[in-house]
Parts: sequence; structure tokens; C-alpha cells
Amino acid sequence: MGKKKSHHTEKNSKQQSSQIKKISSVKRAEITLQCERLFRLCSDPAYATQLWDNYLEITKILEKIKRLEDMKTITTKRSTAIKQFIDWLKDNNANIDGISIAEFPGFELGLKAEKSYEANELLLEIPGKLIFSVETAASELSTIQNDPLIQHMPQVALAIALLIERHKTNSKWKAYINMLPTNYSTVLYMTTNDMIELKGSPTLEASLKHCRNIARQYSYFNQFFQNNNNQVSDLLRDVFTYEEYCWAVSTVMTRQNIIPSRNDSQMIHALIPMWDMCNHEEGIITTDFNINSDTCECYVKRSFNKGEQIFINYGLRTNSEFFVHSGFVYPDNKNDGFKLRLGISKSDPLFNDRVNLLEKIGFTSSMTFLLENSSEPITDQMLAFLRIFSMRKNELDHWLESEKIFDLMHRDCSLDTVVEENVKKFLLTRLKLLISNYPTKLEEDIELLKTTMSPSRKMIIQLRVTEKKILAGALEYVEQWIKT
Repeated sequence: MGKKKSHHTEKNSKQQSSQIKKISSVKRAEITLQCERLFRLCSDPAYATQLWDNYLEITKILEKIKRLEDMKTITTKRSTAIKQFIDWLKDNNANIDGISIAEFPGFELGLKAEKSYEANELLLEIPGKLIFSVETAASELSTIQNDPLIQHMPQVALAIALLIERHKTNSKWKAYINMLPTNYSTVLYMTTNDMIELKGSPTLEASLKHCRNIARQYSYFNQFFQNNNNQVSDLLRDVFTYEEYCWAVSTVMTRQNIIPSRNDSQMIHALIPMWDMCNHEEGIITTDFNINSDTCECYVKRSFNKGEQIFINYGLRTNSEFFVHSGFVYPDNKNDGFKLRLGISKSDPLFNDRVNLLEKIGFTSSMTFLLENSSEPITDQMLAFLRIFSMRKNELDHWLESEKIFDLMHRDCSLDTVVEENVKKFLLTRLKLLISNYPTKLEEDIELLKTTMSPSRKMIIQLRVTEKKILAGALEYVEQWIKT
């Protein structure tokens, strides 16, 4: 069971209630107009290579929409909701003995050990009836189940389900929803000034695409709720805003898990109360879903002393993935990597031969590989692509006819010296270029982290540091490889 949840789950520890005043008809007409513009802007394929300009235009429209939607809510501190939440869990037979919710520096809220735990000891059990999914919550969603986004995008469906329960008068999930953060540290909450700090990083593209996708979904649902009559539209029509949608999407992105459906026919997305209060630490994954007892069971991954924060492992993800989808960076991430896109130019006179050879090993003419955070940063797959990329006509002809084509993925594969030298030279040049794309040097970023700055900027610089360390390690590896 993999998980995505934010380390820094909120910028403040407040939680919104659903007391929202209705938007006037004049403002509503303007919002509708802006949403139509936004949808077109987010759907225009012409912006595929102009992501930054697209993002700036999208942001301008969203700023107008947010001003028009200015729907302030009465807020209460999350800490005041803890007792009600714990009581709700116990009343519904959750086993949470030995743990409590507490604040921890740098993490906001997390789970605290009220006794000492040994590795693999049972930590908590959450019954299926308390697990938030489209099967257990928001029955109203069935009235729009044929909508393409609801039907084909389970995370979107879960986000809309969360908004339905948030705005229902008597939701059985009220105690859980009141424990959720008001906002998050995901890219959806970052400013253009924050995003500029990502210049040179491959994570910038992923961040911009994510923001565009969410803006498109918001504009789609805004128009859908205004123009349709069904239970969901009637409930959300007057309360659905961009900020509400960002909150719901970020809640799902940072806290979701995959569990078996009630009839065990498929895996579905779900939110698991209390378990989703755990923060991330590397180690073994010790959470599973017991189909027989319909219970989420979590075991401690290592020993914890009384008073310590209890961590779980969210799964094998790079810091770029944690950053975009979970809103944090894990500095010592052993599973980290730097995405490197490689491709064969169509103007290459040997394009067809290279592509034919690539296809024989299951590759395409353009691929993204991961420079790994290890002593062997160049994967076998990347090496095979680069070898084909660097071959001359006679080598391509030889390997197109060879029965041992997968030997290209072996490091000790016998190849012409010129091909291997070209691979090394290409990597050396490319790595130096990637490092130079950043506006700052690694040493400068390390010094910057010692200064005071906003949480968002600090997280971005932490990300830059981890990316640059991977590039530096790969460059050192290639330089040593050239010498051999």
C-alpha cells in the first residue's frame, strides 16, 4: 500500500467550516466568463512548448476568479478538533491505543507514541467503515457517475466526494474533515515568485503541468455545477470555488492510498483517518488491508520510544514526486533520481535505423530515464539508449541483425571504442549543461538554506540541492569512467 501525504500539511493550523455566503449573480456571471477563458487556455495544445507563458496567463485569470469568489469562512484551530476526532474513531471501533496526535517542530501534527513500540508491533487498526472512499462516502456522487472526469479519474472523484461531505449539513465524516488542514504546501499553493525558483529544474515542467490540469478541472466543474441539475450540483453550485477545489485535490494527493474495493474486484483510492496523520521516513512498508476483517492494519516499521514521533514509509518516490504531489522534500532520499529526457532527432540521417533498433529492445525514439542517487547513477536502460544514439551505420546494421541485442544493456557489452567514447562525451557535455541551467550553484544553495525564508522557498531550495547533488555525483562518475 503506497501513500502520498504532506510532511508540512498546512501553513497554519486552522480548519475551515462550511459557512460560506452566496456569490452575487453579477459576480457569478463574471466568474463564468473567466472560467470559459480559463478552460480554453488550459486546453490549448499550442502551449505544450510554452508552459511558463501559459502558467502566467492561467495565474492572471485565477487571481481574478479568486477575488470574485472571495468567500471567507469562519475558522477554528485544528487542535480543538482533536478530541472530537479521537472520540469518533473510538466510537467506531478503531484501535488507536498507545498513540496520540501531537505537534512536532517542522511537521505540524503527527502521531506520538504513548508507549514504547518494538519493530513490527501492531500500531493501529482502522475499520473499513471509517475509510473515506466513493464507496463509503458521498452517495450523491452516483447522480453524476457518467461524467467523464468522475468516471475515469478516481482521484478527481474522491476530491469531489470530499467537497460533498464537507458541505453537507449532517455529514458522518465531520469529525475527520475538521481534522484536515486548511491548506497545503503543494505546488497549487505556490506563487509565481516561488515557481521562478524552480528554473533549471526538471520539476518545473511537472509543476506547471499539474497546475494547468487542476485549473482546467476547476473550470470544467464550475461550469458543470452551474449548468446542471442533480444532487451534486445543487449542493456545490454556490460553494464551489478554486480554493475549495485546490484544498480537496491537495487533501487527496497528499493523503490518499489504494485499497481493495468492497467486492474485492478492483483497487480504489481512499483516505484513511488517523493513519494519514503519520509523516514519512524511509524504511519498509508496514501497512496492509485485511480483506477478511475489512480493516486497515498498520505495524511499526522500527522500534519507537515513548514520546517519539511515529513515522511510516510512503513508498519509493523521488523528491520531485514528493515535491509536486505531497508538498515536501526528503533530503536523504535513497530512492531519489533526476529525470533525464533523451531523444533521437528526426533530422538524423540514421533516424530510422536507430528507431528500429530501439524498438527491438522495447524503446521509443524519445524517452525519460532516471539518473539514480547511487554509486551507479547511469542505469542499464539509459546506457543502451545512449549506445544506440551514438552508433554509426555499420554498428547499427550489425546490431539490427544480432540475436544478442539485449546485450546492449550490459555494462560489459563489447562495443567499438568510438561508440563508448561518444557515449561518455555526450554524457559529460549533457551533465555540465544541466548543472549550468540552474541560476545558482550547489554551494550557494547550501548557504541559502542557513538563512530565514518562507517554507515554500526553503522547500524549493532543498529540492534544488538534492537534484544538484545527483547531477554532481553523475558527473564525477562519468569523469572517472572517461579516465578508465
